[in-house]
Amino acid sequence: MTQDRVRPPPGQVRVDCHLHTVTSGDAVLTLEQLAGRARQTGLDVVCITDHNETSAAVAAAERDLGVRVIVGEEIRTPDGDVIGLFLTERIPYVLPVAEVVARIRAQGGLVYAPHPFDEGRSSLGRVLPSLCQAGAVDIVEVFNAKIADQGPNERATALATAYALPGGAGSDAHDAPGVGAAYLEMPDFDGPASFLAALADARLTGEYRPHAPRYPRRQPAS
Repeated sequence: MTQDRVRPPPGQVRVDCHLHTVTSGDAVLTLEQLAGRARQTGLDVVCITDHNETSAAVAAAERDLGVRVIVGEEIRTPDGDVIGLFLTERIPYVLPVAEVVARIRAQGGLVYAPHPFDEGRSSLGRVLPSLCQAGAVDIVEVFNAKIADQGPNERATALATAYALPGGAGSDAHDAPGVGAAYLEMPDFDGPASFLAALADARLTGEYRPHAPRYPRRQPAS
């Protein structure tokens, strides 16, 4: 669906829960490009969730980019990727998933399961039901804009519903054109607890948007 740029109602904010900057290593999005695209797409809050790194998110949160930044990290575990939101320090990768969850919670952060049933990426799908049953997950990503076939997103929605967990939405942008491809419009919040509570009243907007080519094909000279 085409996103409009009409501002959300007073007291509401638009949040892209999952995106990457150049610090991820596989992304080309700079902080300046992120700030520009956030303004263009009407985002109020972005969760910077670089792979196994928080330095860019911390730097962005300390700058006036015109968009609020939540410090996050997408952490590789032997069972799949886990995102920590509202982090105060980086969490090492390849730790057991239970330890990663414990470290996120020790920082007062939230445990977010990204693209859980996307078989083309490192995802938690196989172990996610048991994690949800154990109360180890706070948010399930029910819409990831890099998934073309909506089957995995639909499975994530069903799982979140089965365990009464709130759903997240992320562009998973690795480049400027991807920013804002998916977001939640939700009541404003001032920390992890109120963010989690506000998700109960969130409205999801999203569309499939693949990564832009890193090296666009040149047009032949006329």
